[in-house]
Amino acid sequence: MKDRGKLVIWPAYIDKTKSRSHGRIVSRRTSVESPTIAEIDLAAQKLGLNPEVEADKAYPRSWWEGRGRVLIDNSAAKTHHCRRICAIIKEMRS
Repeated sequence: MKDRGKLVIWPAYIDKTKSRSHGRIVSRRTSVESPTIAEIDLAAQKLGLNPEVEADKAYPRSWWEGRGRVLIDNSAAKTHHCRRICAIIKEMRS
């Protein structure tokens, strides 16, 4: 399997405009509005998580959007990485 040892980060996981039932896994306070895979990729690079972008993928709960996904190293819990990525994206945007 190609993504063994990797975590999948979908933009919906950290999107402030999504509800928990639509895929968000971090709190609204922590999350960012409409993140792109380019922002997630850059934040993961800054954190040293060796990101791999797969732009042709679509999140199963919103298959019509086709926003892509980012694969990162599986070195901690997914929510931990998502919170750190959100913090970096917020710094980049301000």
